[in-house]
Amino acid sequence: MTFIKSTFRHPELPTNELGFTRQYYEGVLSTLCAGCGHDSISAAIVMAAFEANIEPHKVAKLSGIGCSSKTPAYFLVNSHGFNTVHGRMPSVATGANMANRDLQYIGISGDGDTASIGMGQFVHATRRNLNILYIVENNGCYGLTKGQDSATADRGSHSKKGAPSPYEGIDLCALALQLGATFVARSFSGDKHQLIPLIKAALKHKGFAFIDVISPCVTFNNNPGSTKGYEHVRDHLAATNTIDFVPERKELTTEYAEGSTQQVTLHDGSVMALHKVDKNYDVSNKSAVSMSLLDYSERGEILTGLLYHDEESQDLHQSLGTTDVPLNTLKESDLCPGGDALNKLNQGLR
Repeated sequence: MTFIKSTFRHPELPTNELGFTRQYYEGVLSTLCAGCGHDSISAAIVMAAFEANIEPHKVAKLSGIGCSSKTPAYFLVNSHGFNTVHGRMPSVATGANMANRDLQYIGISGDGDTASIGMGQFVHATRRNLNILYIVENNGCYGLTKGQDSATADRGSHSKKGAPSPYEGIDLCALALQLGATFVARSFSGDKHQLIPLIKAALKHKGFAFIDVISPCVTFNNNPGSTKGYEHVRDHLAATNTIDFVPERKELTTEYAEGSTQQVTLHDGSVMALHKVDKNYDVSNKSAVSMSLLDYSERGEILTGLLYHDEESQDLHQSLGTTDVPLNTLKESDLCPGGDALNKLNQGLR
């Protein structure tokens, strides 16, 4: 059976500052299960890119293998894309980023693609502070292979047909924090009001911006015993903050009472205004964030929102001191400057 996505849209749809409608940021028709949380994440990326005035032809989207890794086809169809082998997206993204630093990189992965076969790759991309928005669509199971528990499944969580998981689940936010990620957040696929501003802020961050999105699998892991199902997640959410994203060009305004808002400035001058649920929560205190993650986990709650942000972040290019010009545009004269330059270099090392 063939499915064709309608291209009809209202002729007076609003456009962003680039003159594009939201349709320009969409992708092909999704083939995921009806109601899959991954489709909500794709819709959030579409809206975030539209509102942030992202130029699609300057975006590279990459993925590995899994239900989650199919989703780049469902957004930003006018962008560059590369689907890697299972778990190897971070190294491909690193190579692409080193070759062309001028592109905006979006990596889409899953809990299997990142927390199992791709764990080693994820670890090193994180610790190098690669300049990328890395989203994990986390459903706690392997949807393409009939719903076995993944490494992020919580101890005691029931899949649809399986026994309770006997192992501790890997908390990817806690891991990313420990490895040196400079932007760490968690959200829920069903909460677009929180997720869209988080994605917009992450797109502006210079460095490794990690968002773990709990995204229930409606086919294999949305039953009463699952801690990744819609019902459980909605009943156990605890938000660190609600977020307003304010681009640099606009005046910052807020309706929050004085003393209840923390402003986080990004590298381009844009501002995230965090409305505090817990006034003692500090997104810049890594040790306190780690304790909060552990505390909420032990209480059986899922802490969402912006968890950690480093305003002094330096990405991989800054750490290595690469050229401001993308490496893939360097000419032979730049790469091979001649014998005189070599002799000068050698003399400086004597």
